[in-house]
Amino acid sequence: MIPLTWLYVPGDRPATVAKALTCGADVVIVDLEDAVAPDRKEYARAATAELLAAPQPVPVHVRVNALGGPLAAADLRALAGLPGVSGLRLPKVTAPQQVVRIAEHTALAEGGAPALYALLESALAIERAHAIATAHPALRGIALGEADLRADLGLRGDAGLDWPRSRVVVAARAAGLPPPAQSVHPDIRDLDGLAASCAHGRALGFLGRAALHPRQLPVIERAYLPTRQELEHAEAVVKAAAREAGAQALEDGTFVDAAVVAAAQRILALGSRR
Repeated sequence: MIPLTWLYVPGDRPATVAKALTCGADVVIVDLEDAVAPDRKEYARAATAELLAAPQPVPVHVRVNALGGPLAAADLRALAGLPGVSGLRLPKVTAPQQVVRIAEHTALAEGGAPALYALLESALAIERAHAIATAHPALRGIALGEADLRADLGLRGDAGLDWPRSRVVVAARAAGLPPPAQSVHPDIRDLDGLAASCAHGRALGFLGRAALHPRQLPVIERAYLPTRQELEHAEAVVKAAAREAGAQALEDGTFVDAAVVAAAQRILALGSRR
């Protein structure tokens, strides 16, 4: 199933993590970094390792602490290879060498490195987006960390983020990675604003979104699932391509070629979630 919702949960609240595993998110992200106070870091790591020592009902990723510090190294030693860990999210990546080093240090003898996901949260990371995205085969995705990026760039609104957003979407595509998920919408009560922001993100090429609260999940899913009209149009495109090879036009004037067919097939694949 194509994931559309990624729910962040603080790692120092194991009961909340356990509840999150049943709330309908496609992926649960246990956060050991920003969501955990400094004096709770070691407890969060130990509690997370205990919980994820067994397989879980949904994929679970863990966002480790800032790279280069002793906390991140300890996080990786404790968590890489656990049966319940489906991926490791690496915060504040600024260079491809960081990804390579972590992939090499966490590689298991039989299965290689765990799935890694790089978070790009600075101007330098955006400039190096494609190099980071192609750093190592273990890297399975990239995404923006917009709060830190906004602070780094001195932005006062969202308009200045559109270029970095598009840069990350293009870098992921060029590297053969899945489309990135949008960064979180920080106001968990503003569901209308979340829906509007998701519509904008979808127009930019994102697929799905990270969330901070379960109430955001259905809004994100609705925003990213194709509408009935989109599905009907995609079905018409695919049927027309099956009837006749080469470029053609539908009755409504839509020009159909290989690129349009590929886009329609992606819409239908996503629509299968309904």
